[in-house]
Amino acid sequence: MADKAAIAATASGTFTIGGDLTVNRLGFGAMRITGPGIWGEPKNPDEVRRVLKRTIELDVNFIDTADSYGPEVSERFIGETLYPYPKGLVIATKGGLTRQGPDKWAPVGRPEYLRQQLELSLRRLRVERIDLYQLHRIDPKVPMEESLGALKDAQTEGKIRHIGLSEVSPHEIERAQRTVRIVSVQNRYNLGDREHEPTLLYCEEHKLGFIPWFPVAAGRLAEPGGPLQKAAQMHGVSAAQLAIAWLLHRSPVMLPIPGTSSVAHLEENVAAAGLKLEESEWQELDNSIAKQRSTTP
Repeated sequence: MADKAAIAATASGTFTIGGDLTVNRLGFGAMRITGPGIWGEPKNPDEVRRVLKRTIELDVNFIDTADSYGPEVSERFIGETLYPYPKGLVIATKGGLTRQGPDKWAPVGRPEYLRQQLELSLRRLRVERIDLYQLHRIDPKVPMEESLGALKDAQTEGKIRHIGLSEVSPHEIERAQRTVRIVSVQNRYNLGDREHEPTLLYCEEHKLGFIPWFPVAAGRLAEPGGPLQKAAQMHGVSAAQLAIAWLLHRSPVMLPIPGTSSVAHLEENVAAAGLKLEESEWQELDNSIAKQRSTTP
């Protein structure tokens, strides 16, 4: 493993979102730069600013956030810390989830609400157009076509470049595509949680970016003595690094966005971009995880 200070996100390869936004595949998720429960101000604002600046130094040029992180806190810190943005930096954000307190989330997909939140995101991020605006959740009380129609109108006005979805199935993507072009999907996915495998396969087939959230939440797999921890020790890396590297290996459309509020942890995550295993070693890891799954009650 190379010295982590020498590793940059460029080692992860690139993916072109929507046919015109080329980013390094290992990005940064800005959910954790807020307070506990993704609520309120961070405990150490100065460290958060250092994390964001170090992200750019490590050639991460894809940052994912949302208006509900804080709420508003994550977007505000990004705008205050990184603006004016370096050339080529893509900042994606999301709208459509409301907050009632720490760890509390409720979808709201009314067109007027989404338009309001978009305008506020533009203001906090200090941009005239959001490169990738994602519907954070489909609101079961609002027809998807109405929610996406509002985003399509904003896209026509030049306030949104590309549109993505979050937590959706292939059927929902196809339905959405009848209203507006979808270029990316953000679903929960990691080495130990592959519920959304069909959606990943759909994204591969249609060349949509797949942004896995909770990319390193491997649960019991990473416990001492577990297959992920054993493999990580064998290669002299952390379980988190191996989990991120696995995602990059898993699919060419995969855009992992591990997040943190610590510079040291950020550097460790980005170092995963340079971790390469033989195909047989990846297969051995997959087999050991599949075996544990079959024996876990």
